[in-house]
Amino acid sequence: MWRSRLVLFIMFIGFFALLSRAFWIQGPGNDFYAQKGKRVERVIALPSVRGKILDRNGEILATSLEAKTIIAYPDTIPDDLPAAKVAAFAKLLKMNESELRKKLTDSKNQLYLRRQVEPEVAAKIKELAIPGIVITSEYRRYYPEGEAMAHIVGFTNIQDKGQDGMEYSNDEFLSGKDGQKHVVIDRLGRVVDNLGDIQPPRNGKDLQLSVDSKIQSISYEAIKKAVKDNRAKSGSAIVLDSYTGEVLAMANYPSYDPNNRISMTGDQLRNRVLTDTFEPGSTMKPITISLSLEKGLIKPTTQFPIGHLQIGKKVITDTHSYSVLSVSQIIQKSSNIGTTRIALQMEPEDMWTMFQSVGFGQAPKIGFEGAVAGTVKPYAKWGKLDQATMSFGYGISTSLFQLAKAYTIFARDGELVPISMLKVDKPPVGTRVLNPKTAIDMRNMLELVTQEGGTAIKAQVTGYRVGGKTGTAHKSMGKAGYASNKYDGFFVGIAPISNPRIVVAVVIDEPSAGSHYGGDVAAPVFSAITGTALRSLGVPPDAAMKELVQTLDPSLTQKVVLKR
Repeated sequence: MWRSRLVLFIMFIGFFALLSRAFWIQGPGNDFYAQKGKRVERVIALPSVRGKILDRNGEILATSLEAKTIIAYPDTIPDDLPAAKVAAFAKLLKMNESELRKKLTDSKNQLYLRRQVEPEVAAKIKELAIPGIVITSEYRRYYPEGEAMAHIVGFTNIQDKGQDGMEYSNDEFLSGKDGQKHVVIDRLGRVVDNLGDIQPPRNGKDLQLSVDSKIQSISYEAIKKAVKDNRAKSGSAIVLDSYTGEVLAMANYPSYDPNNRISMTGDQLRNRVLTDTFEPGSTMKPITISLSLEKGLIKPTTQFPIGHLQIGKKVITDTHSYSVLSVSQIIQKSSNIGTTRIALQMEPEDMWTMFQSVGFGQAPKIGFEGAVAGTVKPYAKWGKLDQATMSFGYGISTSLFQLAKAYTIFARDGELVPISMLKVDKPPVGTRVLNPKTAIDMRNMLELVTQEGGTAIKAQVTGYRVGGKTGTAHKSMGKAGYASNKYDGFFVGIAPISNPRIVVAVVIDEPSAGSHYGGDVAAPVFSAITGTALRSLGVPPDAAMKELVQTLDPSLTQKVVLKR
């Protein structure tokens, strides 16, 4: 009997304990357990992946890497967080502790505390196990080629929107669309139930450029070296495929690292190939003289007296004195006087039309913001001196891009080729500017510039016949006239001469380490870029064997007896 009573008593005590516990949970202890078991429905973002940017060979120029985002839900964060934990959290976020507390106090909605956090930092934040703090994944942009490709590719902001370069001009194509998911999270921010996608993410599309990363790299390094060696202000180079019209390289120095833009300046940001204009100097002479050839006014062998030439109060001068030069020699020696005599045989309207037909004075439609048009004064306002000076590149302004494009008429047998920053499937149809014979005659004259007696011996490339034109121009100071000690040095060239594949244009701005002539400061850059570019493209050498062997080993000259 006593055992029955004992069991009944124990059961009574147990029931009373459970009843007391239930009363505590539902009464005085309710707030504590409600907080502990709090579950909240949220709509969280499902990040899309921005499309890659690739070079012509499929090499990655821009890609998206996973990063972490720290999000706070202030309404679920306890008020009694330990001070040490708050201090540690603020330090990991690189924020002031009082600033962090203010953010969490002032807002009750979802709050982005820090985006694109390094994975190791996110892991340490997770270890703090702060209620109401959620770590999600997003993406940040990475540029493997760094400063060499910066001006072409550009960069995105923290919202993954393009801000410069191809990232900006093709932002809609590259951008995806984020999705959304309906979830339930616990007090620690962990997803404990998936209520389904509201909208799945849509990733961006990949963009393939015309650029060759190898040619781009050698172009950038060659320009960087030239700027430093010549103590210049800046330098730029562009390489065009004259067959397809594709931009194979577009390099500027100074540049910047798109992966670390903290100290970036506006000077570094400029894509000078497209945004900077200059008076092109003697690189304009082939454009002027080819028009006269086209009109049948001259031939490559036509002789011109050089001598003294004065227009009004202005004396036209050359760097050397000549008595008589043929048209070919006028190009080879870069005679201002000879070019002026040829130009004054033509009508100003004809010259203006020629300049317009090769793209001067018109903003390039290349898909870059800030590409400049340059200036070509209306022919009705030309005086005789204007016509003279514009014939050899003063009184007209252009960008390096426009200058390189203009020279495609010589490489493409008289056709101006459309230029593309994107890889093309087949060569485009060009616009006829010159007849083929005129273009071929000019190519042969341009080759003389790089040979003995020309102004660009340093432009020679081992194994290949090359041609081009030097230019050296005093820098314009606007209404103040021209600077007496500031110059731009240019070279625009074509290779190989026998069957042109590329056009390369180079400018060195304000060289100050000695010579300022284009043949000394820009021609060597052309040589360095062109040799690598032709070999990279698989273009076979076209130089005479005797010339090639002599270049490689002068001691072998007598062992080779070949005629060119």
